[in-house]
Amino acid sequence: MTQHADDDALDQPAGVAELRLATGEPDPAPPNDVPAQELPLDRNQAILQAAKQVGSLLKRKGHPFALAGSVAVYAHGGTQNLQHDVDFAIRPEDAEAVAETLREAGLTVYEPPEDWLLKAGCLGQQVDLIFELAHRPVGTELLERAERLSVDSVLMPVLSPTDLVHSRVAAFSEHHCDFGAVLPIARVLREKVDWDRVRRDCGDEPMSDAFFYFLERLDVIPPRPRPKEDR
Repeated sequence: MTQHADDDALDQPAGVAELRLATGEPDPAPPNDVPAQELPLDRNQAILQAAKQVGSLLKRKGHPFALAGSVAVYAHGGTQNLQHDVDFAIRPEDAEAVAETLREAGLTVYEPPEDWLLKAGCLGQQVDLIFELAHRPVGTELLERAERLSVDSVLMPVLSPTDLVHSRVAAFSEHHCDFGAVLPIARVLREKVDWDRVRRDCGDEPMSDAFFYFLERLDVIPPRPRPKEDR
């Protein structure tokens, strides 16, 4: 993590030139003698830049939100091996206002077939504005539990580790049950997660229960106390 940036440095006009959208055909590959500063960002850097730009816009306009997904895990101390997009959690009632803020800054915002999020493009990266996590609407209480953390020098609210893990585990179903994608998150955040709460909220759903057993066998979390047999 780098040092926190002064928030005054972020107070540039919303439609700054740095917000470029990928349009048209891709540019040809640069020759080998192009100066290093002109080379394109790698994917992780591009995703972080998009997260910082959108997060700064939402902060400036005072929208309630929290960073989610792989960039949130990174902010909590995970490795800089980010996934394919940037995720922000917003309340359903704020979706229209958030979309307008991003459009005013020059970003493209559109509604996908799924009715629980909006999508936007920033610096050539996909940004998901999610207002439903694990089939539950994002609420004020969830956002108030977010922690204010530095995301590559920009301070913004980030979903708590417990809520990050809960949102992944609670989403398991017979049609979507990728333990391999959630295991690294559970490993890196395990000491920061309220596992009792995650277990309690997920109940005895078979996929969630199987994942907890999987974590126990791998010594990621301690075994759940078993009730004593009646004598």
